Amino acid sequence: MSLLGVDVGTTGCKAIAFNLDGQIIAQAYGEYPLIHRRPGWSELDSNLVWQKVADAIRKVAAETKSDPIKAFAVSSQGEAVTPVSEDGEILDTAITTFDSRADEIAQEIGGRMSKLQIMRITGMPLSGITTMAKLIWLRRNRPDVYGKTWKFLGYEDFVLFKLGIKPVEDWSLASRTMMFDIIRKDWSEKMLNLAGVDRDLLPETAPSGTPIGEVPDKIADELGLPKGVVGVTGGHDQPCGALGAGVIRGGLVMDATGTVECFAPAFTEPVLSEEMIEGNFACYPHVVSDLYVTLAFVSSGGVVLRWFRDVFGQREVEEAERKGLSAYDLLMEEMSDDISPVMLLPHFSGSGTPYLDTQSKGAILGLSLATGKGDIIRAIVEGVSFEMKYNLELLQEAGVRIDEFRAIGGGARSERWLQMKADIYEKPVVAMDVSEGVCLGAAILAGVAIGEYSSIQEAIEHIVRPRRTYMPRAELSGRYRERFEIYRRIYPAIREISHRL
Repeated sequence: MSLLGVDVGTTGCKAIAFNLDGQIIAQAYGEYPLIHRRPGWSELDSNLVWQKVADAIRKVAAETKSDPIKAFAVSSQGEAVTPVSEDGEILDTAITTFDSRADEIAQEIGGRMSKLQIMRITGMPLSGITTMAKLIWLRRNRPDVYGKTWKFLGYEDFVLFKLGIKPVEDWSLASRTMMFDIIRKDWSEKMLNLAGVDRDLLPETAPSGTPIGEVPDKIADELGLPKGVVGVTGGHDQPCGALGAGVIRGGLVMDATGTVECFAPAFTEPVLSEEMIEGNFACYPHVVSDLYVTLAFVSSGGVVLRWFRDVFGQREVEEAERKGLSAYDLLMEEMSDDISPVMLLPHFSGSGTPYLDTQSKGAILGLSLATGKGDIIRAIVEGVSFEMKYNLELLQEAGVRIDEFRAIGGGARSERWLQMKADIYEKPVVAMDVSEGVCLGAAILAGVAIGEYSSIQEAIEHIVRPRRTYMPRAELSGRYRERFEIYRRIYPAIREISHRL
C-alpha cells in the first residue's frame, strides 16, 4: 500500500506516493502560470490548477497499482482562496499571496485594531497579503462574484471538494487568513465582524491529520484511484514541510527552497510578542498537535532561478531536453566558483519578511562589462541566502533558538547551494534523504490518520532520515559576513526608487 501527498504551490503542483518506509514510488508534477492582469496583481486560474492536480493524481495512481493508495492529504499555499458557487462553479480566479491590491485595506484594518491585538488573536502580522484583506477587496470591487459565493476555499479544501469530499480546512491553513483564533482553534467572531465576512462563507476547520471522508467511486474511477481512498486534512505547505523534515522540537528549523524560500522553526508555546510583530513573523498552529510554527521567508526564492531559466537559459533548456537532465542542474554547473562580484536583491515578487513590502522590486548591483552569466547565477543564489540570513538574525533576536537547518525542496538537491547556505548562515545545514519534504509531511499525516503509524513521532523515527550534513567553513563564512554587511544596506537604499517604479 502507499500514501499520497499532494502539494498545491504557487506555480505548480506535485503528487507523490510514498510506501510505508517513506520511499518515493511514484510522482508527478504540473506547472501553471501566474496571471498578472494589472501591475501588482497575482492570480491563479483554479480550473487549470485542478486540471493539473487531477492529471498528477491520475499519473501517480496509474503507477501504484501494485502499491495502491490508501489515503491522501493536501498541503497548500496560504492566503489564496477560490470563490465557489453552491453548484460547484468556480466563480473567479484565486488571488495569490503576493498580490498588492489589498495593501490600503490592511492600513484600514490597522486603524481599527492594533497590530498587537490582531497578533494575539490570529498570530498573523497585519498585512495586505492576508485572505481577510483580499475578501474585503472582493466584496467592494467584485460584488457579483462575492454575492454568488457559497464558500471561499483554500487549495487544501478545494482539492477535497473536487475529489467529492466535504471541504474542511486544517488549523494551520485557516490561520493564514487572519480570521482564525489560534488559541481557541476556531474562526474568530471579532475578526469576522471586523472584516464583514459571514462565517458561513468559510469552510469548517479541523486539526491536521483528521480523516474527512472517502473519495466517491465515480471520481475514483475517473482518476484511476482504488476504491475507499481516505481524504485527510493536511496543512499549510511550510508546516507540512517542517513535519517532513522532522522539525518537531525546538532548535530545528526547516529551510525549504521552492518558489518561496522559507524558514520554519517549531515552538511548544505560541510566541506573540512585539519582537515578532516588528519582524512580521507569524505564529500559528503546526500540523503537529500542541506545537506552533513561525515563518521567515523571501517571496521570490527558487522562482528567481526559474525566471533566469525562462529569460536567459534557452541553451540550457534545450541541452537538458536532449540529455534528459534538469535545466536547473546545468545552470548551477555554470555558477561561478568564487563569491559573485555582483549582488542581487531577490524581491521579484515584492519582499517577504521582515518588510512585507509588496511594492519592492528586484535589483542587480555591481554590473560591469566583465560580468559573466555565472556571476549572475551565483548572485541569485547568494542573494536569496543573504535575505534569509537577515531573517535568521531577527529570529534569533526575538528569542528563537536555531541550532540546525533541515533542507528540503528543489534547492536541497544542489550540493553547491547547501554548502553556500551553511557558509552564509554559519549553522549546520542537513540535506534530508527525501527532499520532497512537503509531500512527505502530508503523507505522514495521512498515514497516522488511518492508523498505519501509531503517532507522528513513530512515523518520523521510521521514515525521516538525514542524508548529509554541510558544515560552515570559517574562511568562507568570514568573507560572506563582509558581503552581507553590504547586502543588508541595499533594500533601505533603493526602497523609494522601487516604489516610484
